[in-house]
This record gives sequence, C-alpha cells and structure tokens, in this order.
Amino acid sequence: MKKFKYWLLILFAKKHITINTMNATSIKSIYDLKLKTLKGDEINFNIYNGKKLLIVNTASECGYTPQYEELQYLHEHHGDKITVLGFPANNFSGQEPGNNEEIGAFCKKNYGVTFQLFAKSSVLPPEQNPLYQWLTQPEQNGWNTQVPTWNFCKYLVDEKGELLKFYSAAVSPLS
Repeated sequence: MKKFKYWLLILFAKKHITINTMNATSIKSIYDLKLKTLKGDEINFNIYNGKKLLIVNTASECGYTPQYEELQYLHEHHGDKITVLGFPANNFSGQEPGNNEEIGAFCKKNYGVTFQLFAKSSVLPPEQNPLYQWLTQPEQNGWNTQVPTWNFCKYLVDEKGELLKFYSAAVSPLS
C-alpha cells in the first residue's frame, strides 16, 4: 500500500510541475514582437512598454471606415493616455484592396491619420500576423481566443502588456 501511495504522490507531483512549467513558459510578452510599418520600417514593440494600447484592424472600404476619424481624435487628444495602432487587413470582403502606399495616402487624405499604421497583413489564420496570433491565442495572451469578426475590431492592452478587452467593430473607439 505504501508503494502505491508513493507512486501516486510522484505522479501527481510530476503532473503538477509540468502544468505549471507549461503555463509559465508558453505566454510570451507583446513586447517581444517586431512588425513593419506602412513605410517598411521595423518597430520593436518594447517601445510601447508602459503605455496603454488600442490595437485595431482597419480597412479603407468598410462601413466602419469613418472610425479612422475617432481613432485620430483619440490619438490627438488622449495620446498621453492611450496609443492607437492600426493594422490594415484585407480579410473581410476585400475591403482593403490597396497596397501600403495607397493605404497611407488614403488615411492621410481622408482622415488626417497620424497614429501608427503598420504594413498590410492578415489578422486571421492561417497567414495571421504575429501580433494577432498573440492577441487571439490564450497560450500567448493568457485568456483570449476572440479573433476579429470584421474590420475595426479593437483590443485593449494595459501598460504592463496584459490584454484587457476585445471590442467588436460596432463599438465606437470613443465609447
């Protein structure tokens, strides 16, 4: 009987240690990421450490495209409290057909966008960019599985790099 109890104790301890180790090492920091801007410059996300982030997948030909104006307002009037980051993507009904240069020109001309826009990429699997992998995989972000359901979905990340909330496209950036 003692052997059986001892064996169970070892089995439980090994299982417990494995689970804890997996959880501790599988979540990587958002600050480890590096992504290219519309202009092709690489940005290391460690520059955002200590800042609250609003991350938005964008498109130029969407019914929600006027949200660019609200995002720009946030950037101009509350940029000391929140950093807006835009990620153009053509994942929903081909509503972002342009290339990086065309996207930048459209955003500047129509909405005066000066917040950081990143290179056009996919926000959905299987070609999902590394940031959106982090945002949508709980083994990386700690809890969330929600992928964007349309253009202008929003993710809020706190100053410590922890994902706080997902907002659907219908939610105004100023809400």
